[in-house]
Amino acid sequence: MGGLSIWHLVIILLIVVALFGTTKLRNVGSDLGSAIKSFRSAVKEEEDKKESLGHTIDAEVKSSEHESVKR
Repeated sequence: MGGLSIWHLVIILLIVVALFGTTKLRNVGSDLGSAIKSFRSAVKEEEDKKESLGHTIDAEVKSSEHESVKR
């Protein structure tokens, strides 16, 4: 037994559609898509925060070095 054949997958798909209906499956798909989109935007926001924090720290270090050179 090497796994599932294409016919097994088709039968499983037909059973799932018969149990839940196409409308409910469409809603699950759109909800899943929205969740993935929200997750990606949250990850991007976090990366942007880290990047801007890094630039702020770099600017503070450079300004403190510049002040110490003036003294």
